[in-house]
Amino acid sequence: MSTDRFGGLPLGTGAIAGAGAYLLGYVFTYLLVGSEIRESAVNQVFQVFGGEDLTYEIVGWVFYNAHFVSTVGDLSVLSGTGNLITEFEAFSPILYLVPVALLFIAGLAVGRRIPGEQDYGDAAAAGATVVVGYLPLAVIGAFLVQVQSGGSSVGPDLLLGAILAGLVYPAVLGALGSVAAFATQS
Repeated sequence: MSTDRFGGLPLGTGAIAGAGAYLLGYVFTYLLVGSEIRESAVNQVFQVFGGEDLTYEIVGWVFYNAHFVSTVGDLSVLSGTGNLITEFEAFSPILYLVPVALLFIAGLAVGRRIPGEQDYGDAAAAGATVVVGYLPLAVIGAFLVQVQSGGSSVGPDLLLGAILAGLVYPAVLGALGSVAAFATQS
C-alpha cells in the first residue's frame, strides 16, 4: 500500500493530480484567450479608468465559465450574470473541454496508481480524490480573479465556483478517468 493513502484512498496522488489539472487548465485557458482579452474593449476600459491590466482576472472568469460558473458583476462596465464564452464570438466553445479533459486525465493518472485487486467502486473513489487538490485552488482562484472597484465587483460566482468547479467537476471527471484507467489495466 502506498504511503500517500488514507483509508485506502490515494489522497497525495489525487491532490497532486487535481492541483496540476487546475493550474494547467488556467494556463491553457490563458494561452487560448489571453491575447484576445488583452486587446478587448472591456480590458481597455478598465485600464483607462483603473490603470491596471486585468488580463489574468478576465482569463480566470473565462476559466470558471468553462466550468459553467457564471461571471457576476455590478460594475457599470459589466452588470448582471453571464458566460463570456457564449457571449463573445472570439472565444471558442472548445474552452469547455479544457477542464473536462484535464480532470479526466488527472483521474486516469490516479487510476493507474491503484492496485489491480480493487474494483470499480474503489477506482471511482480513488479518482474522486482529485478534489483534494482542485477544490482549494478553485476557491482561492475564484477570490483572486474578483475585480473590486468603488464597492462594486465582478468575478465568478463564488458559491458556484466552489461547488461546481471545485467539487462536482473534479469528483465526477476524476472518478470517470480512474474507472477508465482501471477498466483498461492489463
